[in-house]
Amino acid sequence: MPKILIVDDQRNMRTTLAMMLRGAGYEVDEAADGEQGAERGSMGAFDLVLTDLRMGSKDGIDVLRAIKDAQPLTEVIVMTAYGTIESAVEAMRLGAYDYIQKPFSEQELLVKVSKALDNRRLAGEVGFLAHEFKDRYKFENIVGRSGGVREVLGRIVRIAPTDAIVLITGESGTGKELVAKAIHANSRRADRPYVPVNCAAITETLLESELFGHARGAFTGAVAARKGLFEEADGGTFFFDEIAETPLAFQAKLLRAIQENEVRRVGENKPIRVNVRIIAATNQDLGTAIAEKRFRQDLYYRLNVARFQLPPLRERREDINDLMMYFLDKYSRKMGVKPRIHDSVVEALQHYDFPGNIRELEHMIEQATALVQNGVITPDDLLPPPSTPHAESAAGGHTLADVVDSAERSAIEAALRESDGSRERAAEVLAISPTTLWRKMTRLGITFDLRGG
Repeated sequence: MPKILIVDDQRNMRTTLAMMLRGAGYEVDEAADGEQGAERGSMGAFDLVLTDLRMGSKDGIDVLRAIKDAQPLTEVIVMTAYGTIESAVEAMRLGAYDYIQKPFSEQELLVKVSKALDNRRLAGEVGFLAHEFKDRYKFENIVGRSGGVREVLGRIVRIAPTDAIVLITGESGTGKELVAKAIHANSRRADRPYVPVNCAAITETLLESELFGHARGAFTGAVAARKGLFEEADGGTFFFDEIAETPLAFQAKLLRAIQENEVRRVGENKPIRVNVRIIAATNQDLGTAIAEKRFRQDLYYRLNVARFQLPPLRERREDINDLMMYFLDKYSRKMGVKPRIHDSVVEALQHYDFPGNIRELEHMIEQATALVQNGVITPDDLLPPPSTPHAESAAGGHTLADVVDSAERSAIEAALRESDGSRERAAEVLAISPTTLWRKMTRLGITFDLRGG
């Protein structure tokens, strides 16, 4: 039940307000003057403080300041008499949620109280989510021990506390958004919004409206004014994913917004000040995009303040095993199973080039965890991606299916040699059933002969 504190030096007014609010289902307490109101409101036990503006030595502005200094999430509504509107506006500038002018009706009061409490609830949820965000995206949670990963972590530690603009480049699936989230989670803006937008997913005609907002009637369908995502991110971080997908005309407006820290809604001339940190990412070569007149050079220079170049997974193979175990733990807990990964899978994946990078590896382990039988993930549980021109292994241009077959063949032949040709004992060594072993031998064309190995 929401708790409300009424601060008013007129006893009749306090009593009347308390009856109204208790009748609406709220828990209500009273303070007889500004000193009591400031002291009790600062203790943090209240969701909302309803205070008169004009009181004795401590007025409503003093109450508001004391509460907001001690309990920023507590909402405050000030009650004003005729002729004190300027003071009410000043109170809102100092953090009051709203004001209500005397005399007012019970319905008018309950509507304002309800809205203020809704805002308090949402603020609490945002605070919880911000805490959860910081826990989830601490840079310690970036998996890997390779030199490339250590370099990225070191740069995050140095860059995150600043407000420097960040540009993250790298192939698809290398973890660009994970780095962006880690930067935000470890920054001074971590308790403020993190707003990501995939520029490739928004049509050119809607991009400016989505990011900058629009005025009522600015275009067909704009039946009401709307804040853009830039305004939603005020005080926090704005992440432009696939920044190279934006059209040139929009890039010019974006450059101005970044340089001037202000936006103009579509259909309005008045600028709106915003305070956001910019992080941009792309999987394209921006040098080539600039040469081909697809990306503005001045915007590139503005974005390229702190640069992160993320290596593809094929250049950090020492991280594959750590990543596999991380994803295995993640999806095992999600699906309620506890499988292990057979050595043949580990060997096969170490020779695969992962054109989809970390994202592809994650999907493989997720699928394998869902399909596992007998508690052991084998190459049969992997769902190889379609063969693509880039899906070639370092061993000689084979698809993942070829690499897996080669690893399975080697493992089966070694087990058969170790078992003196006994399929039953070889199956035990491989942790599979004799039937599965026979099926694999048939598929791979293995006819084991002890004399010839």
